[in-house]
Amino acid sequence: MTLNEALTDVNAKARGALPPEIFEVFEAARRRAAETKFAEVGDKIEDFTLPGADGTPTSLGDLVADGPAVLVFYRGQWCPYCNLTLRTYQRELLPELTSRGATLTAISPQMPDGTVPVEGLEFPVLSDVSSTVARGLGLSYPVSAPVREAMEQLGTDLEQVNGTWELVHPAVVVVDQDRTLRFVDVHPDFVTRTEPADILKSL
Repeated sequence: MTLNEALTDVNAKARGALPPEIFEVFEAARRRAAETKFAEVGDKIEDFTLPGADGTPTSLGDLVADGPAVLVFYRGQWCPYCNLTLRTYQRELLPELTSRGATLTAISPQMPDGTVPVEGLEFPVLSDVSSTVARGLGLSYPVSAPVREAMEQLGTDLEQVNGTWELVHPAVVVVDQDRTLRFVDVHPDFVTRTEPADILKSL
C-alpha cells in the first residue's frame, strides 16, 4: 500500500467517524485550497533557526552542512494524516536519505512543547512558531471561520497549540547546500502527501 492509499483509507474512516456536516466543512476547505501559489524549484530559502521539542535550536545551515536537506512541513500532532506520513517517512525514507548523505527534518507551526507527533522519531521535529519559514514558501494560511468552528467542536484549539489560528499546507522541499530549492511538492489537499519514492527520485 502506498502512502497516499493509506491516507485515503484514513480519510474514509474519518468520513464514517465524524458528523457529516463537520466532514463536509473539511472537504470544502480541501477544494478551495487547490488554487494557492507556492515557492518553486530554483527559488532560494532564507536561513533559519528553529527550536526542537526540547528547546534545542537547529538552523538550516546545520541541516545542509554535509548535503541536501529534506524539509517536511506538516500541520500538527493533532492531524492523523501527518502522523501517518511521518511514521512512513521514518520507516521508508530515513534510512535511504542517510545513505545518500541527506538529512530529514519535520517542521510544524506548533509551540515547541507540542511538536513531536509520534514516539520514536529519529529525525529532528522543529517548531516554526508564527509560521515564519512556512510563510516565506507560501505555505501558511489563516483558518477559515467554518473550519475553525469545526475544529473547535472536535476539541482542537489552534490558539493553544500554535498561538494563532493559522495552518500550513503539507509540503516537502529539498534544499541544497546553497539554500536553493531543488524539489517542491505542496499538497493543499491535506489528505494527500509526497510519496517517499518521489523524494528519493528528486535526490
